[in-house]
Amino acid sequence: MRDHRLPTSPGFWRSPLRSPWFTSVLGIVLLVGITVLFATGLVSYAAYNPGLSPVNDKTPDKGLLGFYLFAWPTDPRWLYRLTQGVHVTLGIALIPVLLAKLWSVLPKLFTLPPVRSLAHALERISLLLLVGGALFEFTTGVLNVQLDYLFPGSFYPLHFYGAWVFFAAFVTHAVLRVPAAIRNLRHLRDEESELVSPNPAPSTVSRRGALAFVGGGSLLLLATTAGRSFDGPLRATALLAPHGGPEPGSGPGGFQINKTAASRGISMTDTSDEAWRLVIEGQGRTVRLSRTELLQLPLHSAALPIACVEGWSTSDQWWRGVRLRDLAALVGYDTGAAPDVLVESLQRHGAFRQAALRDNQVRDPRSLLALFVNGEPLTPDHGYPARIIVPAAPGVLNTKWVARMAFGDL
Repeated sequence: MRDHRLPTSPGFWRSPLRSPWFTSVLGIVLLVGITVLFATGLVSYAAYNPGLSPVNDKTPDKGLLGFYLFAWPTDPRWLYRLTQGVHVTLGIALIPVLLAKLWSVLPKLFTLPPVRSLAHALERISLLLLVGGALFEFTTGVLNVQLDYLFPGSFYPLHFYGAWVFFAAFVTHAVLRVPAAIRNLRHLRDEESELVSPNPAPSTVSRRGALAFVGGGSLLLLATTAGRSFDGPLRATALLAPHGGPEPGSGPGGFQINKTAASRGISMTDTSDEAWRLVIEGQGRTVRLSRTELLQLPLHSAALPIACVEGWSTSDQWWRGVRLRDLAALVGYDTGAAPDVLVESLQRHGAFRQAALRDNQVRDPRSLLALFVNGEPLTPDHGYPARIIVPAAPGVLNTKWVARMAFGDL
C-alpha cells in the first residue's frame, strides 16, 4: 500500500475535477492557441530582418533555426500591428488555460515507476520540457510586455531559443497524446487513469463549471489586454497591457511612445538647429543637411501606425517628411533602385540605436524620414528633429533622433 500522504500516491490527489476528458478539453484549446503563438512569434522575428544586418540580429547563433526567414513586406501597412497584437493578446489570454492544464496533469509528474516503456519515456521527457518551456516562455513574454526585465540576459535570444525548445516538446507531446485526447472528448465518463482520484473529495463544482471559470478568466484577460491593438474607446480597457491607461498628453504628439528622449540621453543641445546635421552616405559620397535644408526638399505624407513587440500599437498617425528613396538619390542612387540603408540614432546607449532597412522598405513611397506628425513638428520624445517611419515595420526599426544614414547593400 502506498502512503497517501506522498504525491507519488494516486490517493494524494483527491480533486474530483481531474479526468482525461477535462485535461483533453484544455489540451485541444492549447494545441490551437500555442500553434498560433509559435507562428506569430516566428513572423515577429522575421519582421526584424535579422538576416539583413548584424545590428538587427539579436540571435546570431541561430544556425538552421533561421531557415524560414524572408524579406519583410511593407503591405499591408498594419501587418505587424496585427501579427504582434495577436501574439501578445492571445498569449496573455491563454494563461488561465495553461495554468489549468498544468494543474490537471500534475499527478503525472509524480507517477511511479517513472518510465514504463520507450513511448512512456518520450512522453515523460516531452512533458517535463513542455511544462518548463511553457512556464519560461509565458513568464518571459509577460515580463517583456510589461517592460520588466527581471531575467538575466537579453529577452530576444532567451525567448527565441526557448520557443524552439518548447515547441519541439509541444509537438512531440501532441503527436503522442492528441489521438487519446480526441477519444477522451468523445466519452464523458471517467476512464481508469492516474488523473482520476481513487478517493475523490466531495465535488463543489462540475467540470463544465470549472471550464467556464477558466474561460471567464481568459475572457477577462482578453478584455483588459486587447484594447492596445485597437482604436477608440477599447484602448481605455487595456489595463493589463503595457502603458495601460490613457494616451500620454494630448494634441498632435499625444500618442504612445516607449522611450523618452531623456531616457536615451538626448538633450536639446544635441537636436538644436545649430548642432544637428543629418549625414547621408553612399557610393563614396557624403551629404550633410540641416533640418532647414531638409524642409526645402520635396515633402510627402503618409498615414501609418506604430506597432511594438510588446503588443501595443497606435492608430494611423499623419506623418510628413522626405521619402527615403529621395534621400538615396542625393548620393547617386536612382529612386527605383534605392538599396538597403543603415540608420544610426543620436542615442548613446540601448538596443537598436542602429537599425537596417531592406531595399523594398526604402523604395516604398510611404517610407519617410519624418519631420512632422499630425501637422506639427515632431516632439522630442517622438524623435525630433527627424525619425524613420516605414509601413509594417516593428517600432524599433522606426529609428528616432536620426543622425546618419548609410545607403548600400548590407
